[in-house]
Amino acid sequence: MPPRAKSTFVNLLTGRLAPSAGRILLNGEDVTRASQTTRARRGLARTFQINNLFPALTVLENVRLAVAEHRGLLTARRALIEEAHAGLAALGLDGDALTLVRALPYGKQRLVEIAIALAAEPTVLLLDEPAAGVPGDESGLILDVIGRLPSGMAVLMIEHDMDLVFRFAQRITVLVRGTILVEGAPEEIAADPEVREVYLGTRAHG
Repeated sequence: MPPRAKSTFVNLLTGRLAPSAGRILLNGEDVTRASQTTRARRGLARTFQINNLFPALTVLENVRLAVAEHRGLLTARRALIEEAHAGLAALGLDGDALTLVRALPYGKQRLVEIAIALAAEPTVLLLDEPAAGVPGDESGLILDVIGRLPSGMAVLMIEHDMDLVFRFAQRITVLVRGTILVEGAPEEIAADPEVREVYLGTRAHG
């Protein structure tokens, strides 16, 4: 998917852009005209291709702010901290809780962003190129976390790494210039001649 098409698609889903036609449904509810905040409160969370964190704050403070936004600012501080710690522990980040975000390896910064998204207890999680820019020796952290996401959560992943896509996706939609080329199960997509030509490279993948 070309970058502009991907960005437009993500922004339509999250409410940053208003569609010129069609509808956007979230858990069966029409949210086409709903604000970004309303969609978030109704269960939609996202990560960004480029980290959107507070680098001068600790990992715990970043996640605690997200928990406070979700639970309400009047929630007891201790309760917020305990919930933030639990979220970090679930992603294997509890040992980094008091580390400044800017001091973390990039792969762990990506995990912090996922922890922030999960703090909203979403029913739909949009991962925008979760492994983008992550060095190969750190990418395993991201893959392990994606593999442990709750089975009851709908996860939509925007990704150009086809190995990553085929590892996790249950259903794949292939877009070319903003138009759906084909949809189907991973094995169907891998065998589709048009997809092999456009994305996988017929020669490279035999």
